[in-house]
Formats: sequence, structure tokens, C-alpha cells
Amino acid sequence: MIAIYPGSFDPITNGHLDIIERCSEKFEKLVVAVLNNTSKNTLFSVEERVELIERTVKDYPNVEVDSFSGLLIEYASSKDVSVIVRGLRAVSDFEYEMQMALTNKSLHSEIDTFFLISSSQYSFLSSSVVKEVARFGGDVSGMVPEEIEEALREKFKKEEEK
Repeated sequence: MIAIYPGSFDPITNGHLDIIERCSEKFEKLVVAVLNNTSKNTLFSVEERVELIERTVKDYPNVEVDSFSGLLIEYASSKDVSVIVRGLRAVSDFEYEMQMALTNKSLHSEIDTFFLISSSQYSFLSSSVVKEVARFGGDVSGMVPEEIEEALREKFKKEEEK
């Protein structure tokens, strides 16, 4: 069974990686799909995000990284995916995710959404929190892999130089 784990991953966090690791054990193949949303102001380009994720998931042979734009459900259908995986950190995530899952189900009834509860140590973690802490020089070492921490430092250093 092929599953897809979509997101903006700007940047990928240890919480995302926890979901990826757990899904890689449950599914034959997992596609980590990076959303290319040109209307969203991201810190990293879609190409940078794909490359950073590829570096962090290299030890998972059944995990593939790709990017997409447009409707997730259309992308999932084109990749012959039967399951969309969504991580839930808090109850507040559930309402939005349920709405999206029901919308997707109405568009493609053969594709299911699986909700995976975040591990408790990552329930507070989001890409936005990581960027905010890193922007002001805070320690994000427990929030992201070393490669991402380094990429964040470089990105904010370049911003300061402008």
C-alpha cells in the first residue's frame, strides 16, 4: 500500500520526521509530498525543501520525496496512492483536517485519510515555531535535524546581510 504525507515542510521538523519514520514502518511506500504553493511566503524554496527532506530521510529506503502544486487529491490520484497521512498535534488540528479529509473523500472516494497522533514530545512543534525561534538565534537543536538547523542559520544569516 502506498501512502502520501503532504505538507509545506518549511522546514521539516523532528515532529514531521517522527510521522515519516512511523509511516515508513506501516506502509510499503511513503511519498513525502512538498506543497509548492506560490501564494504562500515560504522561507525555503520548494527545491530547497525537497533537497533538505531527501537528506533527512535518506536512511528510509521506502520513502520518496516529491513536490506538487494544485489539489492534493489530484496529485495523490496521479501517483496511485490509496492513503493520505495527516499528523495531528492537538484537537485544534482535527477540525481543519477532518474538513479536508471529507472534501478529498467527496472528490476521490477510493483514497482514505489516516490521522496519526503526534508523539507527545513533538505536540507543540510546528515549522512556524521553529522559524521564529531560529530567526532570533534560539536553540532549535531539539526541534529539527542538524542539517535543518544548519540550513536555518545560513538562511537567516543571508537575510541579515541584505
